[in-house]
Amino acid sequence: MSLKDQLLKAGLIDQSKAQKAEQEQRKQAHQKTAKAQKQAKRTGEVIVDEAKLLAEKARQEQAERSRELNRQQREQAEKKAIQAQIRQLIEMNRINRKQGDIAYQFADGSKIKKIYLTTKLQDQLAYGMIALVKLGEGYELVPKQVAEKIAQRDAACILVQNSGSTQQTVEEDDPYADYQIPDDLMW
Repeated sequence: MSLKDQLLKAGLIDQSKAQKAEQEQRKQAHQKTAKAQKQAKRTGEVIVDEAKLLAEKARQEQAERSRELNRQQREQAEKKAIQAQIRQLIEMNRINRKQGDIAYQFADGSKIKKIYLTTKLQDQLAYGMIALVKLGEGYELVPKQVAEKIAQRDAACILVQNSGSTQQTVEEDDPYADYQIPDDLMW
C-alpha cells in the first residue's frame, strides 16, 4: 500500500489533492529529464538510458539464442535426412541371404556378431564385391557401389567392406597352388 493510499484511507487528503500531487511529481520528473537532455546537447554528452540499453542487450541475447537453436534444429534435420537416405539405399538394394547356411562372424563395435551366408555371398563379401552394413538393429548385404554411396553419407554404417581384387591370383612358384582351400575353413 502506497503512502497516497494510506493518507486517503486515514482521511488526511482527498482524491483530487492526491491526483494533483501525482501530476506535479510527473511534471517535475519530466522537466528534470528535459533539462538534463538540453544540457547534454549543449555540452555534447550522450544521455544513456539504462533501461533501453538493458532491453537492447536482452533482445540481442534472445536473438543469439534463437540463431543457435535454429542451427541445432537444422543440423538435426540434416542428420535425420541422411539417415533416411541410408535406410532407403539399404532397403532398395539389399541382397537376399535367406538360404544361408555358413556362419559369418564380424565385429560390430566391441561385440562379435554372426550372420548366415551362402558360399557365393561369402566369396563375394571376401572379394569386396558386396559389403555388410548395419540397418537399425539388423545387418544387410549390399553391392559395392551402394556401400560406397552409404560411406559418403555415414561411414559408421559400413561394418565389412573388403577391398580385395575380384580375381584370385596364383603365383607361379607357389608350392601349394595345387591344393584347394576347404570351404568350411574358418580362421
